[in-house]
Amino acid sequence: MTLNLRIVRAKDADLPVVLGLIEDARNWLPTKDTDQWAKPYPDLDRKIARVQESIERGETWIVWEGATPVATVTIKTERDSVLWSDRTCVCNAAEPAVYVHRLITARKYSGLGLGSELIGWAGLRGSRSYGAKWVRVDVWTTNLLLHKYYMGIGFAGCGEYDDRRYPSGALFQKPVAAIELETLHIPQFAGFSADFSLPGKRAGQAAGRLGPTAPAGSGRLARPG
Repeated sequence: MTLNLRIVRAKDADLPVVLGLIEDARNWLPTKDTDQWAKPYPDLDRKIARVQESIERGETWIVWEGATPVATVTIKTERDSVLWSDRTCVCNAAEPAVYVHRLITARKYSGLGLGSELIGWAGLRGSRSYGAKWVRVDVWTTNLLLHKYYMGIGFAGCGEYDDRRYPSGALFQKPVAAIELETLHIPQFAGFSADFSLPGKRAGQAAGRLGPTAPAGSGRLARPG
């Protein structure tokens, strides 16, 4: 089985779609014994405002199968200078990087490797556009299964933001040089959308492992005051 998919830059009208994927992930996460997204950070209104801002800035993408939303990812090109700083990082935080946020796959489409596909696509896109050397994520600090997932696809821990007011403080990065273009199904493209195909699930394939349905990052750091 092959899935025919399309990746599209989100528009203002897509805000409910992205919020729906977030809500589905939030409802599923407690089944994996994690408190990730149990409460909106820093509160519901500001969380929605951050999602809307990312869409307006052209940073959010949605993968579709026909009219069905399959996944979403938000890609930022500028680091949060509080979260990614010399104080928090054991890496060189100033090196150019792609910052991946709200990487979510709908449960129906889990287990296809779509999360790592989107990470690889984002990294190569950043490399070609502005010389990004790294793909970086900030991961829910207490979600150790998610830490393991990212390390399993080539990320390494590179620091921690230890302010308890910000729950997504485990920092990971992967070198763009480790991403192999030949293995990706999502093409590199100019513009706002592209079609691609992805191998579907084999019969009996499990869909319950903890992958990018448990999202990376919470968006820009909300500073006190």
